[in-house]
Amino acid sequence: MTTTEKHLEPEALEHIEEEIDHALGGEYEHEPVPAKARRSMFSVTMVWMGFPMIITGAMTGSILVLGMGFSSALTAMIIGNLIMLVYVGLLGQLGATKGMNFALLASIVFGRKGYVFASGLLSTLLLGWYAVQTGITGALVSSTYDLNYVVMTLIAGALYIGVTFVGVKGLHLIGMISVPLFVILGLFVVGDAASTTSWDAIMSYPGNNGVATMSMGVGLTVVIALFIDAGTVSADFNRWAKDTKSSWVATFSAFPFANLAAMLVGGIMTAALAVPDANPFGTDNMFGYMNNMQMTWLSVLAFLFLYVNLGSVCAHCLYNAATGWSRILRSHMRLFAVILGAIGIVIAATNVWAFFIQWLSLLGILVPPIGAIILVDQFLVRKNSEIDRDWRGTAFIAWACGSAVAFVVEWYLPHLSTAISAGLVGGVAYYLISTLSGKTATA
Repeated sequence: MTTTEKHLEPEALEHIEEEIDHALGGEYEHEPVPAKARRSMFSVTMVWMGFPMIITGAMTGSILVLGMGFSSALTAMIIGNLIMLVYVGLLGQLGATKGMNFALLASIVFGRKGYVFASGLLSTLLLGWYAVQTGITGALVSSTYDLNYVVMTLIAGALYIGVTFVGVKGLHLIGMISVPLFVILGLFVVGDAASTTSWDAIMSYPGNNGVATMSMGVGLTVVIALFIDAGTVSADFNRWAKDTKSSWVATFSAFPFANLAAMLVGGIMTAALAVPDANPFGTDNMFGYMNNMQMTWLSVLAFLFLYVNLGSVCAHCLYNAATGWSRILRSHMRLFAVILGAIGIVIAATNVWAFFIQWLSLLGILVPPIGAIILVDQFLVRKNSEIDRDWRGTAFIAWACGSAVAFVVEWYLPHLSTAISAGLVGGVAYYLISTLSGKTATA
């Protein structure tokens, strides 16, 4: 415990947090995870697999199929997830090799003071993602069972804070429950929906009301942006891996496996049922499908599944947000899990989830350059570098370039992928600026 931290927090609170860390395990907010604290390949894999295998992923698959038709949507899902595998896998490898969380890695690339902007932005965006997912939980429950939206959202948020408070062990445990439930119920929904038509009809489904309105570029952005923020801070999870092999296996379990599986559940269901003007955020999703079957036991199971499943993604997002902000403010992850979780619940109660697509667009503009710059810096420009200065201007200039181009693409070239444009331009700009300024080896 540093002197600075003791000044920032009362002695009594410090003692309580030390006791909690002793009972639940340290979270290493301010230092690399030591070898003795690393977790098994299975544990890290369950942490990752439980993140994207969620109902929201199925809803996203439905949105893609409605907008693109099934075959084009499938192409976007596969390509987008393979891009995420490479992007998240390489960032995760850095985390596993160094044992550092994202905030520490960003300190190397953006500076010991400059990292606050990258880590603070992503941590805040992930808090927003926690609020969106918590709001979706409350909205689905209240609309399906005619219960109060705010009360259901409060209950969901409180449960998710509890899981996050346990730490990485909590993420492992909720993944152990959520993943098997999703696989079983997802296969049930897909099989039942597909039995109403033929696979040829599913594959040839043209889109909502027979019209494809979403371009391949936009589809790729939707796939990538769904987890681009969490993927960028993948070191928060992969730093617990014992070696790079474990890190890559865990990443693969999420992208493409879990994320693609979730999207296909929603996409196949939507194409099979071919409901005109379907609303994935209303009743036209796997949760609504199970409840519409009018079987009490299935409705009860669907209710429990919703809280566990979205609880998994919410806990992951809140964990990332709390890890980032606890590093910035020299505090503890668990304390910030409670503080930020409470803030997120208030935000969720305002129906922020209704801006889901706009949220993905914002993520596609701001986030990809950050990860691309870190990858170029650590794999090409300054291998094995350490935190050596307060600010690194080249990283911020490249970040601005990537986001500026993404903004132009978003507004003036909507048929292209905002997320891919942002990442490519940010990474290339950083490499060129570093090279032209003679800093390839010493920046």
